[in-house]
Amino acid sequence: MSWHATVLTLFPPMFPGPLGLSLAGHALSAGLWRLEVQDIRDAATDRHRTVDDTPFGGGAGMVMRPDVLDAAIGCDDGRPLLYLTPRGQPLTQDRVRALASGPGVRLICGRYEGVDQRVLDVRGVEEVSVGDYVLSGGELPALVLLDACVRLLPGVMGAEASGEDESFSAGLLEYPHYTRPAEWRGHVVPEVLLSGHHGAIAAWRRAQAEQITRARRPDLWRRHVNLIDLPGMDSAPAGP
Repeated sequence: MSWHATVLTLFPPMFPGPLGLSLAGHALSAGLWRLEVQDIRDAATDRHRTVDDTPFGGGAGMVMRPDVLDAAIGCDDGRPLLYLTPRGQPLTQDRVRALASGPGVRLICGRYEGVDQRVLDVRGVEEVSVGDYVLSGGELPALVLLDACVRLLPGVMGAEASGEDESFSAGLLEYPHYTRPAEWRGHVVPEVLLSGHHGAIAAWRRAQAEQITRARRPDLWRRHVNLIDLPGMDSAPAGP
């Protein structure tokens, strides 16, 4: 069976959106993954299809009702149930790999001020964040999560090795890339990349990845250093 994604949203026309193009779109057409988009309003029981109400305790905005959202979620089918929210655990490449290796995901796209906490508790929903900022709803984060997962599915990327050296694949940010022409606006490609010496090229790329990670993401660098310092782990040069 193909990897199956279900998106619960108040705005179904937002999907597949960019997921219908490029690698994800070709994979969707080829049946390498399935996308089901479910309108949360279909679970509402009143003639106005109401999905929200004012928050207990006062405050601005509206909150998505637990009874309506619970009905929209339906039965548990074994796939992880995730809610996209700024207060969730940060989405990491490791979590993406784990999700991509499973049967699929079910994603809840919140709107307004969020969803009633009780449905999250009762359903054991995993809360996931794609960054420390606030968006109008969970649809864009859902697209981000799905794109990250789909590209890792078997047969989606052109070459199996194409993702091995990407950012976060080894706990580091990715090294710089260069292509033709070898000289452009007075800037030349690093000589080592033209040498044909695969060992030297690999060492240069590793050093660049370490240098960039240390400068731009001290949090990742600290974690990387702690890992290579563990007993039994190979140590790596820290770079300049």
